[in-house]
Amino acid sequence: MKIEQIYTGCLAQGAYYIESAGEVAIIDPLREVNSYIEKAKRNNAKIKYIFETHFHADFVSGHLELSHKTSAPIIYGPTANPAFEALIATDNQEFKLGNVIIKVLHTPGHTMESSCFLLFDETGKATNLFSGDTLFIGDVGRPDLAQNGSVTMEDLAGHLYDSLNQKIMPLANDIIVYPAHGAGSACGKNMSKERSDTLGHQKKVNYALQPQTKEQFIIAVTEGLTPPPFYFPKNVFLNKTGSQDVTGVMERGLTPLSLNEFEDLANTIDALIIDTRKPEIFREGFIPRSIFIGIDGDFAPWVGTLIRDIKQEILIVADKGREEEIVKRLARVGYDNVLGYLKGGFEAWEMADKEIDKVESISAGEFANIYRNDNHLTIKDVRKITEFEERHIKEAENIPLAQISELMTEFDKEETNYIHCAGGYRSMVASSILKSRGYDNVVDIQGGFGAIAETGILN
Repeated sequence: MKIEQIYTGCLAQGAYYIESAGEVAIIDPLREVNSYIEKAKRNNAKIKYIFETHFHADFVSGHLELSHKTSAPIIYGPTANPAFEALIATDNQEFKLGNVIIKVLHTPGHTMESSCFLLFDETGKATNLFSGDTLFIGDVGRPDLAQNGSVTMEDLAGHLYDSLNQKIMPLANDIIVYPAHGAGSACGKNMSKERSDTLGHQKKVNYALQPQTKEQFIIAVTEGLTPPPFYFPKNVFLNKTGSQDVTGVMERGLTPLSLNEFEDLANTIDALIIDTRKPEIFREGFIPRSIFIGIDGDFAPWVGTLIRDIKQEILIVADKGREEEIVKRLARVGYDNVLGYLKGGFEAWEMADKEIDKVESISAGEFANIYRNDNHLTIKDVRKITEFEERHIKEAENIPLAQISELMTEFDKEETNYIHCAGGYRSMVASSILKSRGYDNVVDIQGGFGAIAETGILN
């Protein structure tokens, strides 16, 4: 038997490849599926099953394309209602894979169809639990994503309590838990950086598995939840109904555009320009009205948070050689309308003597000197509320980046807006958005709050 966790850091997502006696099961596949097919071919194995723990919200799954290419059935737990052909398993139904067994455990709570898959080895011993978004390492799946008019967040949390206590807690302590996500995912509140653990250790340290009443559990899992990214419901819809073939999405997105083609698309159809370079390079010069969302950060989640229309047509400015990575990461979260990238990158734009814009940026030391002489500055902290509440500049106002569109009027149109985050990435995103909306009185503080704290002005 072979088990491989295929972890994608930009989504903090774990897909799984399980092989036994020449037969393979894939759990929660990403949209680009050829790697799974090629892995099975190298091992002289055949993909027999595609298991989905639930309808994912944070990425577009590759279940349909993988099924089309392999003829393997797509398997969901009870109550799932996809718009395509799938096998809807019953609770405790078993599937034979080579010499091992995969058992379906229906564990509603994160969503109503959420299920875990319990693996029994060749001897019949339960060895691994693929827990989806039901149980994370250090956390559990948030219960607010699937609420609707008839099912509340508290209802889902109650179901999750029952699922954990009736289905998960009775399992043996030495079972290895393999979750669908790790630290950085918005599908939970505070996941651990570890990507697997024994169930016994989780019973000791995971707050959601401690002895408590259902009422106490509901309070614990629902407090402190931040609003989910806006693209989540749209990804659920795509996963329920089906999405475009990713091959076509990639081909269109990887179209190299000349300067004239790029400008025409930006001007005639109002395509959004996303500049994906490093923040310290972006600030020194960029195409006017372009938005900075750097590829070397939480790129796809920030795109999904800030660009509310998943059908938005997009143009890319990228460092040479990174275009494919960018289009792929956008496709993973359902942003399929990338029209192409600027051939030659920003350097081509600059060499053509086109108009450029810049973000004024100062060091934390320079900011500290200004602050010491004037403590009435307009300071905007774009970190999360929880980060701000832990420690902040006394005079700063918290405007989380995720809410910048709703809170745009909170930025001063007359006074200089000094903007910072924790380290510099989010503040550059915010600065670029403000510049694109006509706010030219923006100053980014390099190094963010971490650098500011070292200047001594917080003492």
